[in-house]
Amino acid sequence: MLSTSEVAVSRLNPRPAAVPKDLAGGALRTFFRIASLWGLSDEECQILLATPRSTLARWKNAPSSARLGRDTLERLSYLFNIYGDLQIVLPDPAAADTWIRRPNRNPIFNGQTPLQRMLGGNVADLYMVSQYTAAWRGGKS
Repeated sequence: MLSTSEVAVSRLNPRPAAVPKDLAGGALRTFFRIASLWGLSDEECQILLATPRSTLARWKNAPSSARLGRDTLERLSYLFNIYGDLQIVLPDPAAADTWIRRPNRNPIFNGQTPLQRMLGGNVADLYMVSQYTAAWRGGKS
């Protein structure tokens, strides 16, 4: 039996739950389709998902067998939101898919491209770009 303090700590620090494999496979297949449309290199994919090269290769070859943690799922969620928002605000597919590589004067980008911001390596970088595209779309974050 857990003590009161152990229960409190377990609620504050829940174990990272893995995403069910059937969801992980679909999420990774979607990510790799977006990565292809955006022209992302394997290195860029590694940084965006914060995963080693060997894991990325395994996910590419067998996405249905992947086990994703919360951090990866959070990163994928932000990337999917960015992609979806761009499809709405830039209905021309070519414009939507190249937006991440165009320099942006908005202060959160500081003249860099949105992709450069996302490649900062922190999940917060993905969050900031996702918030920007959601606001641009007119949606709530």
